[in-house]
Amino acid sequence: MMAGLLSLWWMWICIALVVGLIELMAPGFIFLGFALGAMVMAGVVFLAPGLSIPLMLALFAILSLVAWIVLRQVFKRQSSGARIVTRDINDH
Repeated sequence: MMAGLLSLWWMWICIALVVGLIELMAPGFIFLGFALGAMVMAGVVFLAPGLSIPLMLALFAILSLVAWIVLRQVFKRQSSGARIVTRDINDH
């Protein structure tokens, strides 16, 4: 039953949405890579519907890992938002 569901492209979109909602409730960017991997898998399954289940799961794992690494690099470049105050507003 699960094998039949994973070969439907819209099921991967549903998985991505559920994992994305989990990401909203969890701190950090732990699940965002999995959500992006599932979104890409929806496109892969749509374009190549005859893939086997082990191949789809392996591809999902690889895509999620790549997405997580890219997200880590993107968010690493952003500053923390902390500003260094050199002048007090009360000083004249």
